[in-house]
Amino acid sequence: MKLLIDDAHIDLINKGYILAGHDVSSGGLITTLLEMTFSTEGLGMELLFDVFEGVYLFNSAFSEKPGLVIQVTDYNKVASYLFDRGIEFYILGDVVESDTVKINYEGETFKLDIADFRDIWNHPSLLFNMEQIAGELASERYMNVFEQPLKYRFGQVFTGKFSSYGIDPHRRKPSGIKAAIIREKGCQCDREMAYALYLAGFDVKDIHTTDLMSGRENLEDVNMIVFVGGFSNSDVLGSAKGWAGALKYNEKARTALYNFYKRDDTLSLGVCNGCQVMVELGLIYPEMENKPKMLPNDSQKFESGFVNVTIQPNNSIMLRALAGCRLGVWIAHGEGKFMLSEDEKAYNIPLKYSYSEYPGNPNGSDYDAAGICSKDGRHLAMMPHLERSFLPWQWPYYNRNNDEITPWFLAFVSAKEWIANIIKK
Repeated sequence: MKLLIDDAHIDLINKGYILAGHDVSSGGLITTLLEMTFSTEGLGMELLFDVFEGVYLFNSAFSEKPGLVIQVTDYNKVASYLFDRGIEFYILGDVVESDTVKINYEGETFKLDIADFRDIWNHPSLLFNMEQIAGELASERYMNVFEQPLKYRFGQVFTGKFSSYGIDPHRRKPSGIKAAIIREKGCQCDREMAYALYLAGFDVKDIHTTDLMSGRENLEDVNMIVFVGGFSNSDVLGSAKGWAGALKYNEKARTALYNFYKRDDTLSLGVCNGCQVMVELGLIYPEMENKPKMLPNDSQKFESGFVNVTIQPNNSIMLRALAGCRLGVWIAHGEGKFMLSEDEKAYNIPLKYSYSEYPGNPNGSDYDAAGICSKDGRHLAMMPHLERSFLPWQWPYYNRNNDEITPWFLAFVSAKEWIANIIKK
């Protein structure tokens, strides 16, 4: 089988003809086909290996020759497309509602139970995790990984279109509604966050921590600040500890933040490393004696993945429009556990991990908290990366084909609209 050349596969994806695909590599064709079934319950395959004329079943099933397996929407159009470009291809079979992969070959039928082979496929991961993950969490991950499916609720008010929220994605004129990215050396989420804010209608400034420390910036001309994600100071001093210290123990930086949070026309957001610095500085609940803390993940390892979170009924300026939604979002952190020593009612927890057990709750946070918010709803600190999840193609699985944006974009729109209304007053 020849590889698809001249970016033919990308062209077919753009035309909407390819539903799924997988490269043929280690383990050969049969491994590729099985792996394509592992992620979706209730879907199997019915295959006809007689298409490989004169080739033994064993040789065709386990061949590791370079190739691609694609699931298509319109066989005739795809076949014509490939034929016209001289690309060799075979029709392997159909996707069917089944728990098996059935192979027909020279009058014989072989049935492979998907669940059994998925367990075999997943077992090496368990062995690796037992060496890497603390306590019994390796076994918990193994038991739960297929018991915690991604499920979404998008909310009735969400349309998925820029135009529904008065957004022009090609805007070039200033809006007069100003936000600032605050970053430290090692932060690497500033561009994504700035882009999300810009699309929502903000004029975005880039402020380095040293700008605050030197007095070059004092935050007086902005209504929103965002502490972005990353690994400030390479986490050498602990997650966000060095960044928080630079802000706390420098008089000019400390004064700029104090004056900003003293105003009643401001919003703030901290994501991942930015969440850690907000919690470390006590910016969410300054009135609390026992303030929240961020601790290392229960697994004692860096956690990166795409997880479900559920938006609770809440008064957060950014998240209240999403109440009742259950969304997918990226996480990537080593110290993401919220330690909340008071009763849950003492906190404003607008979003929670949808599953309490690991890995659905990837860090062991108290009350399954994925983020916390100030009592007045203006200041939000969250570990998941909404700025890396607001476009449909950023999700591993997204089931609304015509959307331009995901519901996470409403958080940025809500922030912009709140500030616009404040400015009008």
